[in-house]
Amino acid sequence: MTRAQKAELFRKVASERILVKDGPYGSMIQSYKLDEAGYRNGHSYNHDQKGNNDLLNLTRPEIVAEICNKYIDAGADLLATNSFNSNAISLADYGLQAQAREISVAAAQVIRKACDAAMAKNPDKPLFVIGALGPTNKTLSISPDVNNPGYRAVSFDEMRDIYREQIDGLLDGGADFIMVETVFDSLNAKAALVACSEAGEARGEEIPVMCSFTLTDMAGRNLSGQTVEAFWNSVRHAKPLTMGMNCSFGATELYPYVGDIQGRADTLICVYPNAGLPNDMGAYDEPPEMTGQLVGVWARNGWINVVGGCCGTTPGHIAAIAKAVAGVPPRQIPKLGARLRLAGMEAVSF
Repeated sequence: MTRAQKAELFRKVASERILVKDGPYGSMIQSYKLDEAGYRNGHSYNHDQKGNNDLLNLTRPEIVAEICNKYIDAGADLLATNSFNSNAISLADYGLQAQAREISVAAAQVIRKACDAAMAKNPDKPLFVIGALGPTNKTLSISPDVNNPGYRAVSFDEMRDIYREQIDGLLDGGADFIMVETVFDSLNAKAALVACSEAGEARGEEIPVMCSFTLTDMAGRNLSGQTVEAFWNSVRHAKPLTMGMNCSFGATELYPYVGDIQGRADTLICVYPNAGLPNDMGAYDEPPEMTGQLVGVWARNGWINVVGGCCGTTPGHIAAIAKAVAGVPPRQIPKLGARLRLAGMEAVSF
């Protein structure tokens, strides 16, 4: 099945029921309590690799596959790759920038294999492999030097090329779609979308993309200052399969923003919140049942098409979410009139 056919199947299934996305890999990997040698697993590297979760796609793929299978068993329909930091910028922290493509390929292969095995056992439930792109630890919109507002640590073209390397790896490894997620800088996301478009042109196909915004304050903006609607106006031309939000805060804090964007975006809405707000120790205390109840309200309001979990959520949270949305009709995509839709920090329509 081609990616275009997968996208059509995705839209079809999403028109019939609310789909469930998986949860995070980072917190699940932490539960394995790996030491530095555990991350390396016999491989030789010049830097300390403890905490490099994406490296496990190469050194401990069985751990990544086990986590993926737990999410599948919990009821997830969309399985993201463990590739949030599988780009040359982020991997440079571990001295592995030259292996960004290799890690990205492996990340997609692990999830592709797990999903194919699950679908072989249950052909009636399609699963979708989502190639995850994190925002990197650089920003194109804001100078890291307070004394030089015009300085940027990376250029747009460099960011695009770095994303292109990761995207090509994820596609070669078997990803169905590309997810530009945790968007704290809208210009970073634009670079990723350009890279995705160019990757599609090189392959002679249109690569389905998903976009997910992240709020950095209670005023409803990301780090580069855009509101959710302004960001949607910025990326709408790319015709994303889904638009939505992730990370940010818990479902309670995201409630008004989900309610607002669902009426303004003429595509599927995908939201995957954290398990509430972190406590003083940085841990998340919200139990699965509460997360399920909160997102269940979104579902009954007719606001969502895809829902899952981000920081602090576990397979237990995903199972509770799946139970909460089961049998609830999915959101109907609104038909919006023709307008000139512009975006600066805020959205403007004429």
